Amino acid sequence: MATPRLDSLERSLQRHLPPEEFAEVRRLLYGEAVSPLDLPSVAVSAAAKSRFELKGYRFGAELEQLRQPRIVRVGLVQNKIPLPTEAPVAEQKTALHKRIEEIVEVAAMCGVNVVCFQEAWTMPFAFCTREKLPWTEFAESAEDGPTTRFCQELAKKHNMVVVSPVLERDFAHGETLWNTAVVISNSGVVLGKSRKNHIPRIGDFNESTYYMEGDRGHPVFQTQFGKIAVNICFGRHHPLNWLLYSLNGAEIIFNPSATIGKLSESMWPIEARNAAIANHCFTCAINRVGTEIYPNAFTSGDGGEAHHDLGYFYGSSYVAAPDGSRTPELSHTQDGLLVAEMDLNLCRQIGDQWNFKVAAGAAPLRLVQIHNPGDCVIFVRSVNPQIERKKSAFLSSYLKNLA
Repeated sequence: MATPRLDSLERSLQRHLPPEEFAEVRRLLYGEAVSPLDLPSVAVSAAAKSRFELKGYRFGAELEQLRQPRIVRVGLVQNKIPLPTEAPVAEQKTALHKRIEEIVEVAAMCGVNVVCFQEAWTMPFAFCTREKLPWTEFAESAEDGPTTRFCQELAKKHNMVVVSPVLERDFAHGETLWNTAVVISNSGVVLGKSRKNHIPRIGDFNESTYYMEGDRGHPVFQTQFGKIAVNICFGRHHPLNWLLYSLNGAEIIFNPSATIGKLSESMWPIEARNAAIANHCFTCAINRVGTEIYPNAFTSGDGGEAHHDLGYFYGSSYVAAPDGSRTPELSHTQDGLLVAEMDLNLCRQIGDQWNFKVAAGAAPLRLVQIHNPGDCVIFVRSVNPQIERKKSAFLSSYLKNLA
């Protein structure tokens, strides 16, 4: 069974480097240092009692003359499954609800405004098995399933926006399965849902056995605490996926994931941070922890022996800012809550400074909304007037056909 070699990259560096050298190495790796948050002692005690890690950090921004600071606190939750995978489905789901409720209570003590859970948080990440039962029994309605109702109560109780990634059963369309994130407002209203746009077909991550690519484009949700989007798991490997959420107005993009050490651990610290820099927004990378053992052995299609686990989920959730700074990561091995305070004014400030979206000068991006709210077409402006006329004619014809 695979196990993590480190509990935390930062703690390992800190143990082995002199303080001044560690500070400089960390600056080179993760940008300017972020300030620790002074979290309430009652929250620290509650987290220790419930045996999960609690960390908090603050991102600043310049004071402006015409805009007040737009301060938001987000909470990222990573966790193991509390029960073995062979436990009854209802008991597993109930245990996960109970665990999340404990962590959200602490998030509320810390003043969190928006909380996001890990990918498919109500179940083991069993898609590696390619078995249908019992795993498809975890699927439920995104609109009014038991998990959505549970999260609505949490949202109303704590005045908190909740992002709840689940395995969705779409009862309105032939009971199709989707990998979906439900977004619930702080008043308990379901604002909508975002579906996983890119589906992996890599070894044990062959999820198209269960669901296919999402059909909802790149929706952005206006909340009381800013405009948010959800780029589920494998979508983080696709730069244009992040870009489209950003062009649709997202100020915070959550990336709830389930990924293992052997496959992606070296890429994990880079991708969400790169996306924050390139798209002038905050990004929140969330990964589950632990190793999940399944009753029946399965193969990876690579000639290797059959095995009972996918590998270890290495946690290490973090938040990155548009200026390239990022928080230290949560543990590779423990359940945890990461609280990050951010001033959303930083998005525009960094956009004005770097202007990556139009920095090509002669070739800025032009976004056109097409038909459905999440659909869009991107054109790159050419310096050749003839090419521009052809593109304009195409666009006019395209829109006319849709009308």
